[in-house]
Amino acid sequence: MTRLDPAPARQDPFRWDARANQAAQSVTALFGRRLFFLPGTHLGAVKWPSPAWHKDPMGALAGPWHYWWQAHYVDCLVDAGRRELANGATPAARFNGPGHPSAGRLASRLVTGIRLRNAFTFVNSYYDDMAWLALATHRLDTLAGEARRRGRRRNARVRRSLTLQFEAACTDDLNGGAFWSKKRDFKNTPASAPIALHFARTDHPQKARALLDWLDATLFDPDQGLYLDGARLGPAGEVLVERTVYTYNQGPVLGALLEMGGEADLARAAMVVDAVDRLLTVPSSTGKPQAPSPVRTAGSAPSTGAVASSPMTSSGGRVLRCEGSGDGGLFTGILCRYLALAAADGRLPAQTRTTAARLVAGTAEALWSGKRTVQAGEAADRGHGAVIFSQHAAQPGGETYPPGAAVELSTQLQAWMVLEAAATLPGNAGNASSN
Repeated sequence: MTRLDPAPARQDPFRWDARANQAAQSVTALFGRRLFFLPGTHLGAVKWPSPAWHKDPMGALAGPWHYWWQAHYVDCLVDAGRRELANGATPAARFNGPGHPSAGRLASRLVTGIRLRNAFTFVNSYYDDMAWLALATHRLDTLAGEARRRGRRRNARVRRSLTLQFEAACTDDLNGGAFWSKKRDFKNTPASAPIALHFARTDHPQKARALLDWLDATLFDPDQGLYLDGARLGPAGEVLVERTVYTYNQGPVLGALLEMGGEADLARAAMVVDAVDRLLTVPSSTGKPQAPSPVRTAGSAPSTGAVASSPMTSSGGRVLRCEGSGDGGLFTGILCRYLALAAADGRLPAQTRTTAARLVAGTAEALWSGKRTVQAGEAADRGHGAVIFSQHAAQPGGETYPPGAAVELSTQLQAWMVLEAAATLPGNAGNASSN
C-alpha cells in the first residue's frame, strides 16, 4: 500500500512532470494496495472507494478482474520511473517521496500481483490483454537497463510465454490478423495492433509486417484515414467488417508504424494523426459536456479542423474525445501515449508532429483543469488531498465524479497516462523520453 505524500518541494507545480507526479500519487494512494496483504505484491482496486479486502476476501476474489487495466497500470508506473531516472534516480526523485518504493520496483510488484490474481498465470482468454502486458514488461526491462540494473528474468519469461500465445492467435483465417479471444471467432485491431507492436519491438519484423499488412488491407478506412474495429466470417463465408471506430485502436497501430519506420509506414502514420485531429476531437468549452462513446462509422464522422496553437499549450477549442467509463475509460489515454511518440519523431513532417503534440497537450490541460480534490469526508483513512480526474476531457471531474460517486481505476489511469504523455513532449522542461 502507498500513502499520499506531498510532492517534493524541488518540483515546480506548473511543470508537466509535476502534474504527472500528482496523478501518480493520487492513483497509487486511492487504488494501489497489496494483494491480500502479501508482501512483494501490488494491485489496483477496480473502484474507489472499495470495500476493505480483509472484510470480504471471497468477494474480492469473485469480483471483477480487469487484467488489461493492470497492464496499463504497469505502463504508467514505467512512465513515472522514467521521470525518476531523468531526475537522478535517487530516493528524493521518487514520484511518491523517498519513503516509498521507486516506480520501477512498484511496477515489478504489480506484475507479481497480476500473476497471483490471475490464478498463478499470465495467460488469459484475451489476446489483446496479454499483448498490453507484454508491451508493459518490455518497457519495464528497458527502464531497468537504462538505470543500469538487471531486468527481472521473470519479465523475459512473461514475454516468451505470451509470444507463444500471440503466434497461436495469428492464423490464415480471414486472410491474416490476430484473433481477439480464444473463442477464435473475431479478428480485430485491438489485438492485431498491440501484437504487431510487440513483434516489432522484440525483433520479429516479418510478423509485425504481416499484421500491419492485414490491418491495412482489411480494417483501414481510406475515406476516414482511421482503422475500423474488426472482422469476422459471415454465414456464407464472407468477411463481415465491424465498422466502429475507437480512439485507442489508432494508438498501437501508430506505434507499430513508427517502430517499423519504412517510408510507407511513416506516411500512413502521418495520415492517422491528421485523421485523429479531424474526426476524433470534440469541443473543449466548459459547460458543453461531451457525449460518451459516440460511434463513428464511414461517412458519419464530422470533418472539423482543430485550432492551431503552440505544441505545449491547450488547443483552446478541441480535445480528444473520451469513451466514458469501464474499459472505454482507458481508450484516449492509450491514444495519447502513441501520439506523444509521433510528436517526438523527427522522421514525420513538422506539421504532423505539431498536431500530435497539440492534441496531447490540449487534452492533458483539459483533464488537469477539470480535476477535483478528494475532500476529508470522502476518504476514511487514505486519499485525502488526492485528485480525481474526469471521465471526459471536455467535462469537469465534479460532474462525472461528484463526491460520493464510485470512481473507476480505468479513467484515472487514463488521465495519468495523458499527463505522462504530455511530460514527454518536445519543449517540456521536465520531459523524459518514452516508448
